[in-house]
Amino acid sequence: MAEKQTKRQRGSEQAWLEAAYAVLTESGVEAVKVMPLAKRLGLTRTSFYWHFKDRDALLEAMITRWEDHNTGNLISQSRAYAETITEAVLNIFDCWLDTSLFDSKLDLAIRNWARNDPDLQARLDQADSQRIAAIAATFERFGYTASQAEVRSMTLIYTQIGYISMQVDEDWDTRLNKAPDYIEVFTGESPSESEINRFVSRHNRRRYLLSA
Repeated sequence: MAEKQTKRQRGSEQAWLEAAYAVLTESGVEAVKVMPLAKRLGLTRTSFYWHFKDRDALLEAMITRWEDHNTGNLISQSRAYAETITEAVLNIFDCWLDTSLFDSKLDLAIRNWARNDPDLQARLDQADSQRIAAIAATFERFGYTASQAEVRSMTLIYTQIGYISMQVDEDWDTRLNKAPDYIEVFTGESPSESEINRFVSRHNRRRYLLSA
């Protein structure tokens, strides 16, 4: 009983990370401080140090979370099975509609943070390069030249960065309805009706599950 009570008093590493995430995405990195996080969680300041060496360790954990979640999942989606380039790009589009694959709020927070942190900016540049390279490899897999693949992948990524940075607010149906035209812009080809139907179906099903 005493051990369980002690653990509750310390909180969990995940709880501290979630609190840091909330503050980072709401107010920026300067607001991520141990004492305010402790108050937010209803814990003592010293309980933080059971999980993290210091504030820098917490911030590093947040950066690693972003790298693994956003860049890692985007690369995985670019490699997912597809029979056509249009289907392959729709797989990548899943990231823009499914926060379990890609967290736009976290991506924006990292980009804002990197403006005043050269080391983080270097990691952000590396992440963007990895994302572009992965998508370019997808285009090359479907017969595009290296030059075409690079430009198309850059266009796709920079468009999404623009959406994130400008905090474009579109409702679900508007975003889904624009997908076929965006696919044609990015690939030069129109997706088939069955490809679009599968894409819309899986995201409408996810929306239903989230609202249930």
